[in-house]
Amino acid sequence: MSFRRIQVRQLSGAGGAEITGVNLAAGADDQTIAEIRRALLEHLVVTIPDQPLDDAALAAVSERLGPFGLEPCVEGSETHPNVIAVVKEADETTRFNFGGNWHSDWSFQDTPPSFTLLHARELPPVGGDTLFANQYLAWESLSPGMQRMLSGLRGMHSARRPYGPQSVFRKGILRSMKIRTGEEALAERAHPIARRHAETGRTALYANQGYTIRLEDMTEAESAGLLGYLHEHSIRPEFIIRVVWRPGMLTIWDNRAVQHMAVNDYHGHRREMHRTTIRGEEPLAA
Repeated sequence: MSFRRIQVRQLSGAGGAEITGVNLAAGADDQTIAEIRRALLEHLVVTIPDQPLDDAALAAVSERLGPFGLEPCVEGSETHPNVIAVVKEADETTRFNFGGNWHSDWSFQDTPPSFTLLHARELPPVGGDTLFANQYLAWESLSPGMQRMLSGLRGMHSARRPYGPQSVFRKGILRSMKIRTGEEALAERAHPIARRHAETGRTALYANQGYTIRLEDMTEAESAGLLGYLHEHSIRPEFIIRVVWRPGMLTIWDNRAVQHMAVNDYHGHRREMHRTTIRGEEPLAA
């Protein structure tokens, strides 16, 4: 696939791409934004280095990709209500970090985010990378028999494990973030395990360890074996795209086709990222 306004370099065999030749803070025309979106749909994750974006500029770039998503569990920043500051201070817990398990952003919503944008503001001297797992490959590598079985199943998604009344975040962990927990996180929402991407038409495996708590019409105990297998399968090494951050880098990913996890390996150092999400559509069955 050729591009005229941007340069695109693939990051790994599983996908991901670095985009250069664009300064989003200075403004980008519609053709450039369209090429960025095309690269994102092709590579699932794109990194755009050296982007001097404040929160207003980050929000403006985000709106070029679609309307903002609803942020149900974290309050927006003072500078913009749709920008979340993802912060871990140097002296905060070594055990937990925000986004530190495999998940697809807010998959428990009726219309989970299509894209997420994350901008690096302050980074540890080493560590703090983000891992992504290509869920097209996860689906395509399953046997035909497994695909047939999964095509008729829906997973139940809920925020109750990380954000319910028992959440560790209620104890002041990650005090720098405005995390909301409570009874509203107990709600469940069914989505197809085999998800058809609304823009590409490809099928992705759509179940994640963070929010998929059971299979529809089954208990958690009955679902545990199959979901456990799918969670392990979905993050096989050959599906992984690793993003190594640099200050000022903007990364955008497609939640409909990847899972991700923030690696918690920078204890004693501060990390600050600013994030927006773009509202997606109700997940479609393949």
